[in-house]
Amino acid sequence: MAVTAYLLLRMHNLFAVVMMSSIYSLLAAVLYVVMDAVDVAFTEAAVGAGISTVLMLGTLALTSRIDKKSKLIDPIPLAIVTITGALLIYGTLDMPPYGDPTAPSHHHVGQYYIDKSGEQVGPPNMVTSVLASYRGYDTLGEVTVIFTAAAGVMALIGRSRRRKKKVKRA
Repeated sequence: MAVTAYLLLRMHNLFAVVMMSSIYSLLAAVLYVVMDAVDVAFTEAAVGAGISTVLMLGTLALTSRIDKKSKLIDPIPLAIVTITGALLIYGTLDMPPYGDPTAPSHHHVGQYYIDKSGEQVGPPNMVTSVLASYRGYDTLGEVTVIFTAAAGVMALIGRSRRRKKKVKRA
């Protein structure tokens, strides 16, 4: 992912940037699968590698394929990004190491889900019962975001088709 991000910064061909961005999102989805966050991986693959790539390719069809080289780097956005990154890193210093069995997330509700999900919800698959029942609103929110993105893309695509028909008639 670091190599992909570096290549993204160094490229000037916008088509290659779009493809590299899609590869980065796909690698992020694979990382989420490795960390056993399959629902997040699915969303990342659908939105990050799927819809975002289609939208960026559609934008490229309407614009230039080569970016304009700027001579100066504006220091204000660079400072904002640097400060934000430093604050985010500072915020993670209190977190337990990944996979730590003594982490609070392993002692709060996990055992409850393991013990009670089968009898309370019904499906024998624990992940299904957690996503469908205990985290139902969260899953509904994710589905709503994906649906809204898809509806927005379809509205944009339909809008450009209507414009082309009006131009042909005139």
